[in-house]
Amino acid sequence: MTPPPAAAARLDRAPLPLPEKKSAARKAPARADRPFKGIALILASTIFLGTSDVTAKYLSATLPSIEITWIRFLTFALIMSPAMLPGSPLFALQTRRPGLQLLRGAALLGSSLFFISGLRFLPIAEASATGFVSPLFVTALSIFFLGEKVGLRRWIATAVGLVGVIIILRPGSGAFHPAAFFPIVSALAWACTLIMTRMMSGSEPAVTIMSYSSIAGVCILSGLVPFVWVAPTWHDIMFGIFIGVASTVGQWIVVLAFRYADASVLAPFSYTQLLWVSIFGFLIFGELPDVWTVTGASFIVASGLYTAHRERVRHSQLLAVPAEPSPNA
Repeated sequence: MTPPPAAAARLDRAPLPLPEKKSAARKAPARADRPFKGIALILASTIFLGTSDVTAKYLSATLPSIEITWIRFLTFALIMSPAMLPGSPLFALQTRRPGLQLLRGAALLGSSLFFISGLRFLPIAEASATGFVSPLFVTALSIFFLGEKVGLRRWIATAVGLVGVIIILRPGSGAFHPAAFFPIVSALAWACTLIMTRMMSGSEPAVTIMSYSSIAGVCILSGLVPFVWVAPTWHDIMFGIFIGVASTVGQWIVVLAFRYADASVLAPFSYTQLLWVSIFGFLIFGELPDVWTVTGASFIVASGLYTAHRERVRHSQLLAVPAEPSPNA
């Protein structure tokens, strides 16, 4: 349900400027070179994001995936509500691209919904490791939507990551479960979310993007949830609220982390989310990652780390250019 912070950061790490009419006081803080603070924040974010995923898997035993996701987005919308109230000093619904904002929200919803659906049937470590393949989809999509040029080494890294996915899924074997495709679709939807974020990053502030995402998710899910509704207990409601709070807080911490350090510095630490979900999965569900999951995850992590390295190289090459660096070097 929660995408990898490193993937998000490559497209979201630069402060998102507000329209020129806004006062300087509302602009995002400038970036500062404080890598240890950034590392501490990214490590904290993985705890929030990992516990959100584990809680979603726990809740999937009693509630439909659509209902869990609806509670998550409703909580998300309530957190963002100060930015939706006209007259509020935090009001941030002015946008130049409402259609793209809502489309991004739908993609984010798809990412969450497919991931939670997969958690119902898959070990959480397997689903999470597969979900970390999203940077590979970003590489491919950036060619068509952002006009990026991807070199041979990046394609090799992408291929290595895909090999890791195949090792985890083992299609054709008795261990394969059709639900294994859900985290892959989730990763693709998250990649689309990142691409659209990048398309709006020059003109839309982060709080506006998040507000519209919460609105789109609640509206779409409110039309779907009556068809699968299961009366939740107070126990279920509390866990659902926790999922929304933990995932939202985790993503905000990611945004803060990338104000203090580059993606190439923080990417290795973002993968500690796999460690947390594996530990929680064992303690709560008695699940231990098998050798195939560990091996495949190693391929995916190696591919992601090389992607972060190429981002650093690309960023250093574009330092003289007064624009946001490409997410895919």
